[in-house]
Amino acid sequence: MTATQEPLTQPSKAAQSTNVTKLTNDQIREILPHRWPFLLLDRVERVEAGVGGVAVKNVAATEMWFQGHFPTASVLPGVIVIEAMAQLAGVVFALAGAGPIGYLAGVRSMRFRRPIVPGDQIILAADRTAGGRGFSEFKVSARVDNQIAAEGTITIADPGATTGKV
Repeated sequence: MTATQEPLTQPSKAAQSTNVTKLTNDQIREILPHRWPFLLLDRVERVEAGVGGVAVKNVAATEMWFQGHFPTASVLPGVIVIEAMAQLAGVVFALAGAGPIGYLAGVRSMRFRRPIVPGDQIILAADRTAGGRGFSEFKVSARVDNQIAAEGTITIADPGATTGKV
């Protein structure tokens, strides 16, 4: 199997743990400061604080970015996909004890493998690979129809961190 054909059922670190939580949209809003139209996670299927998680974003044709990107052939902008992955990483980070706001501090090796269009359901994954002193690095991916649509590494910062506990 190639990297773009890995099954969705391949367990992440979060899925292998017994300390896994499922979050509704209402619960996500209690954790993240984002609100419509920029709260991009519809639900979190599983999350383990400080380890990783899997979430869902349903892509609707009525989302505002499709008005201009592109009017005759709608494609979800890559920066929105990155933000959705960062929001999932932010949930993982916040549940581990980070402050209420996490900033996207870095994006590395991000690759976009296929367009995401209205009607798609994105399965987002974020697994923590490193961290300390208020920063956490995550390997992230976005899949549609069992294919990798985007993948890379992001860094989330806790601006209020004064200790290296997270």
